[in-house]
Amino acid sequence: MQARGVELDGVTIELDTGDIVRQPDMDAVVNAANAQLLPGGGVAGAIHRAAGPGLAEECRPLAPISPGEAVITGGHGLPNPYVIHCLGPVYGADRPGDELLAACYRHSLELADRHGLRSVAFPAISTGAFGYPMEQAAEVALDTVLRMVGRLQSVRTVRFVLADEGALHVHREVLQRLLEH
Repeated sequence: MQARGVELDGVTIELDTGDIVRQPDMDAVVNAANAQLLPGGGVAGAIHRAAGPGLAEECRPLAPISPGEAVITGGHGLPNPYVIHCLGPVYGADRPGDELLAACYRHSLELADRHGLRSVAFPAISTGAFGYPMEQAAEVALDTVLRMVGRLQSVRTVRFVLADEGALHVHREVLQRLLEH
């Protein structure tokens, strides 16, 4: 494994820290959305603020979505052509949590592939206000992405944009462990 990621079957999985709204080389960023696809706190708030009011307007007829569901919109004021909105599960409330979280990543990648996108940047879905423990969330996210790699037609880069070094360290350890098995 390289310092920041790994390549499998022609798909590069990258792990990095940074700001999800500052990924200009990605075709899509994933919004850790709320059910109504409205601006809120955390990732959803940051994406809506950076994209501008047109994003909320485009989202309105697509809402509500359920945990595990994903929808795609234009990027508006973001440097990315697309935003994929996914509703992650609330830890301990939405069940089965692991399956719903896996569905977020799977459905987002399927949408990206269907739209011919080559690159997607994910935040650590459900680990903020939704309370999902970072290591458990990383395990589900990375395992799901690794299982999808062989089925992806157009997606060639999957980046995890993590909030801090602690989250990056957890994701690196989990990825290493998954690759060893």
